[in-house]
Amino acid sequence: MPYVNIRITREGATTEQKATLIAGVTRLLSEVLGKNPATTVVVIDEVDTENWGIGGESVTVRRKKGQ
Repeated sequence: MPYVNIRITREGATTEQKATLIAGVTRLLSEVLGKNPATTVVVIDEVDTENWGIGGESVTVRRKKGQ
């Protein structure tokens, strides 16, 4: 049973976009590795930008700086 965890920043990914990600990842695992789509689990976690850090700073701070 494959388990895939996708983490993205919480910035307005639509329900349709998330559904496309779930379907696409499921299809890819089926096509490439022969995994059963019925037992493939895909979870999308949305993280606030102040809780996502890169290079010692939150994404919120980096974006304010224009990085």
